[in-house]
Amino acid sequence: MNQAIHSSTSCAAPGTPEEKVESEQIARFRRFIRFNKGRGAKTVDMYCRHLARLEQFLGQDGLLAATEEQLEMFTGAWLHKQGVQANSRRPYVAAIKAFYEWAKHHKVIAQDPAEALHYPKAGKRLPSMMTLANAEKLMWAPDFSTLQGVRDAAILALMAGCGLRRDGVAGLNESALMATEYDGQSRYMLRTFEKGEKERLVPVPREADMLLRLYLEHPDLQGIDRNLPDGDRVLFISFMNMMVPDHLYIGERRRLAPKAVWEIVKKHGRKAGIDEKQLHPHALRHLFGTELAEDDIDLLVRQELLGHAKADSTKIYTHLATRKKFAAIDKSSPLAKIKTPVNELLAKLRRS
Repeated sequence: MNQAIHSSTSCAAPGTPEEKVESEQIARFRRFIRFNKGRGAKTVDMYCRHLARLEQFLGQDGLLAATEEQLEMFTGAWLHKQGVQANSRRPYVAAIKAFYEWAKHHKVIAQDPAEALHYPKAGKRLPSMMTLANAEKLMWAPDFSTLQGVRDAAILALMAGCGLRRDGVAGLNESALMATEYDGQSRYMLRTFEKGEKERLVPVPREADMLLRLYLEHPDLQGIDRNLPDGDRVLFISFMNMMVPDHLYIGERRRLAPKAVWEIVKKHGRKAGIDEKQLHPHALRHLFGTELAEDDIDLLVRQELLGHAKADSTKIYTHLATRKKFAAIDKSSPLAKIKTPVNELLAKLRRS
């Protein structure tokens, strides 16, 4: 490896008031692009600043453990929320792609997580994050006198209260709900597999827990065949599929499609008068992640709840993290901060 790679650990010139200590990897990358690639000093400094900001976003896992999803979130929704416009995000992408290309070439990492990272297109607006006020309106929109309305409310609660993606919601089976005890009460822990078949264990907020129980115990659900060959059952059912005959509309064919999850958000959002830009499933996931961050929930807990951290690095904390995650969910999920149709019932149960 070129000796020029090993050296400076400062982002500013030594001795200046602005001097800041760089991480080892950024310092090595700085020397490489300055002397091996011939980049100008201003470009090198800019790349270092952008990488340092990414490093801060990633937290304790650091640059070398970054995933493709984390890089997409940083260069997209996160920088957008910080007020960095599309054109100004392009240098961030350039710095990130250059860094990980260097890291892979020098066998610092095995795979390049930035290989498929796209440059943002100017003028393309990112979907808006749903506000707490609109999340509250959304939770009151379904018709709770029907099984379909209770189903919709449970789905919306899982997206807002657990940060689930639409594919994750649609793919749930009843076995994904694992009963556990927390604070002397029976509570659900949700086991889900989303992007890349990554397993995620998420405590279900009290409000969503209640809605799930109302859905599963609804008398109209009992007569519907949602059984699967392995003995499991589809969790969220569809109510109409013109392509399937009635006698075959059972089991896996009864499963709600991912596209229908989006339609549920749009249907009830429009009914509640919510801005169309906020009516997409990821708006609820963004709200979930933002509210956890706003309440300063521990970074490790947030990464686990959002499914961004590698499972191997957190397995030893599973027992401790379960209690921490329930406390975080009950305190900081969007459902804990808005009035939902089951708040009064939960209050009565706590008093009894």
